[in-house]
Amino acid sequence: MTDLGSSRPAVDTTRPAYGNSPDPTRWTGWVVFAAVMMIMLGTFQAIEGLVAIFDDGFYGVTEAGLVVNVDYSVWGWVHLFLGALVAIAGVGVLTGNVVARAVGVLLAVLSAVLNLAFITAYPVWSTIIIAVDVVVIYALVVHGRELHDAR
Repeated sequence: MTDLGSSRPAVDTTRPAYGNSPDPTRWTGWVVFAAVMMIMLGTFQAIEGLVAIFDDGFYGVTEAGLVVNVDYSVWGWVHLFLGALVAIAGVGVLTGNVVARAVGVLLAVLSAVLNLAFITAYPVWSTIIIAVDVVVIYALVVHGRELHDAR
């Protein structure tokens, strides 16, 4: 319906029908990137855990040289479990789930701390994971809502 004397419709057609959320910015792509990186990091971390479980001699440092003095099998199970959780949270972030985003931030922080403790055994890979965890944390905390709003 239109008002008398006006050619404008009575309904505001310039805004989306589902609310007054702002248009998504370019950071939505970064959140998708962070979610995909979470899936990849989770998978690679699980592989790193499997290597530690099945081949104790792969890492050149003895358990006494690690920051936390535990057997590589224990490290392997921790990496495997955390990797699976990070990958699952990454899938949840892709769907725009708020809980998955919060869990993803916590798991990325835990992954960074865990890889900091594991840095003696595999320094290059641990440093790469820590750097990507920081990017994931930033994208999820600062711009994570935009992916949910874009849906």
